[in-house]
Amino acid sequence: MTAAKVISGAEHFFLPGNSIGILICHGFNGTPQSVRYLGENFAARGFTVFAPRLAGHGTDENEMETSHYRDWIQDVEAAYAELKKTCTNVFAIGQSMGGALVLDLATKVACDGILTINAALKVPEYEKYRNQSVPRFIPEGKPDIKAENVIEIAYDRVPTKAVNQLLDIMQHTGTRLQRITCPLMLFHSPDDHVVPDRCSHQIYETVMSDDKEMISLDNSYHVASLDHDKDYIIEQTHRFIQKHTKQANSAPLTSLII
Repeated sequence: MTAAKVISGAEHFFLPGNSIGILICHGFNGTPQSVRYLGENFAARGFTVFAPRLAGHGTDENEMETSHYRDWIQDVEAAYAELKKTCTNVFAIGQSMGGALVLDLATKVACDGILTINAALKVPEYEKYRNQSVPRFIPEGKPDIKAENVIEIAYDRVPTKAVNQLLDIMQHTGTRLQRITCPLMLFHSPDDHVVPDRCSHQIYETVMSDDKEMISLDNSYHVASLDHDKDYIIEQTHRFIQKHTKQANSAPLTSLII
């Protein structure tokens, strides 16, 4: 079976830079386009940036229907491994479902830091489709973005099977939060119409990280990487990376957790 064609603008991107790598993971029904502004600005500051395109995203709904959450986990792990080939330090950023995926990553590898943007552990609107197969597709509304005239590449409808994979990865990650010990920065929008703000608070309260921060995005909705606070996210992320790169470089290097 021939793979579906990637939508123009939805491709993964790799921006080479220095020995500090940043993995950026988009969310459910999103694509790397939704985090490209962040990635290009990090690259302009000298960092090496990789934003993978998750399986079934940025092509068509039929391909998404065949994707499993383990595919998405593997995509993120492969991106981390690719960055580790050339980078001494690697930080992972995830938006929405991407936040759940990078949190899962942190339970397996020695990340220098994890940053999440409205990380998803619950999506109330989707709960009624749990363990359901009909309807086959669910209509999607406009992206939850406060800023006007912003375009996000996304499907107009998503497969119910894929929604169940999203529900599964959120549940999977929620049970593993106590395994996380690396530095953590949680960006959260109090006015988020997709993922309850309490998800970020749950993560903050459950992880075992000694170094953790909550950053409120008061002028953005759910897709904050394309919203009014996107430059604020960049500045705070840069501060976080500078802080923890200095700490990492003053201590013995850690290896992958098997």
